Amino acid sequence: MNSHTVRTYKSAEPLAREDQLAWKIASIAADNVPLDDDVVDMIGNRIIDNASVAAASLARRPVISARAQATAHPYQKGATVFGLPSDTRVSPEWAAWANGVAVRELDFHDTFLAADYSHPADNIPSILAVAQHCGLNGDALARGIATGYEVQVNLVKGICLHEHKIDHIAHLGPSAAAGIGTALGLSAETIYQAVQQALHVTTTTRQSRKGEISSWKAYAPAFAGKMAIEAVDRVMRGEGAPSPAWEGEDGFIAWLLSGPSAKYIVPLPGKGEAKRAIMDTYTKEHSAEYQSQALIDLARRMRSKISNFADISSIVIHTSHHTHYVIGTGANDPQKMDPNASRETLDHSIMYIFAVALEDGGWHHERSYAPERAKRPETVSLWHKISTLEDQEWTKRYHSQDPNEKAFGGRVVITLKDGTVIEDELAIADAHPLGARPFKRADYVNKFRTLAEGIVEKAEQDRFIATVERLTSLKADELGGLNFSVSPDRLGQTSPKGIFDCNA
Repeated sequence: MNSHTVRTYKSAEPLAREDQLAWKIASIAADNVPLDDDVVDMIGNRIIDNASVAAASLARRPVISARAQATAHPYQKGATVFGLPSDTRVSPEWAAWANGVAVRELDFHDTFLAADYSHPADNIPSILAVAQHCGLNGDALARGIATGYEVQVNLVKGICLHEHKIDHIAHLGPSAAAGIGTALGLSAETIYQAVQQALHVTTTTRQSRKGEISSWKAYAPAFAGKMAIEAVDRVMRGEGAPSPAWEGEDGFIAWLLSGPSAKYIVPLPGKGEAKRAIMDTYTKEHSAEYQSQALIDLARRMRSKISNFADISSIVIHTSHHTHYVIGTGANDPQKMDPNASRETLDHSIMYIFAVALEDGGWHHERSYAPERAKRPETVSLWHKISTLEDQEWTKRYHSQDPNEKAFGGRVVITLKDGTVIEDELAIADAHPLGARPFKRADYVNKFRTLAEGIVEKAEQDRFIATVERLTSLKADELGGLNFSVSPDRLGQTSPKGIFDCNA
């Protein structure tokens, strides 16, 4: 890997194109290196993982709405939409939109955390939609996905967005554009412009994950994917982008990040170097914010030491800066303690999550968020006894570049009313690559079958898994098989009509 220093340049200060971050990203995207076998296998895992959570979310309102918007844009070639027959095609940017929302709605797919945080599998819907629409084969799709992961993971390693209250989709727009460029075999020049355009139009505030969190949390990555497709299309037609997007005097670093004097170090593979960043990422066993994964496992372990939850006086979770300030009491969001809060808000409340996991001994993507579950009096009582504290050692481990030290968990101190103290800690989730039960292909398949049960017919599940198994050998006319269809009665209620339906 090469480390690239990125800073602001005045307009009159020389900055060669090849020294710009967007060009360096474009260069690796245009570098057609072979994929390692384990990378191909992991790409297949994440395609299955995305389908798993999409299947479980098909009948949820945000997904219904996004799908209705997409089907209002039919296209003869086009791309597939989760849940619909594979011969039902829509314009690729709208397929990316609908599928991106379905993948993100339950907050249940892969993650990567470093200087910032991300869900790199959010790259897949837009790259797959373009591959289907443009008649690409499975090998081109896999190479595009590998690039999407490579760019997003390394941007997340080098540039912190959340300290400036910028949503993490500002890394996703450029990575998706780069991945699409790789899949299409575009030149570095074209990808360079598209990456910059995608950054420019996907920079949004972090309020989407603060306070009363709405369904936009699911829509935001889909928006980035949709914008990336449009950015690539514009540039392929000869249009340009704001440049240099990151380093410009009035650009991203100077005014939206740490200012003209700031420097960022972004690692990227050298020419001819394999794209392996996907191997640094990890999926979720539980449908909740990633920082809660290890703590759910820890709650499951600690509950056997408590005979009566009513005997608990307080629970303090000692954890990292990010966990404390984003999903903990350090956020100072009263909504995180509100039994009437939205599912999206409860997903970002480690106090609620730990209380339910402690009581139930596990976590369920629907039952754990049900309104009646959140309003259970004994749960509310326990929930309101939980607080978080930042521990510098956990913050250090959170930001460590050493995979053997890096951790996203915490230490939990439970004090009973009689003064008894019960204490335990867990650094990484059981399903993490270094955890107690690392996820393998069989676990991804099991997750898909579990979440698809009663929604996707068994034969259709089998066909989908078999298609993924042949990923890099798939021909262009077989990419539609990376979709699954369901009976119409599994798609939920019809969405209310919108602008796109005015002439329907």
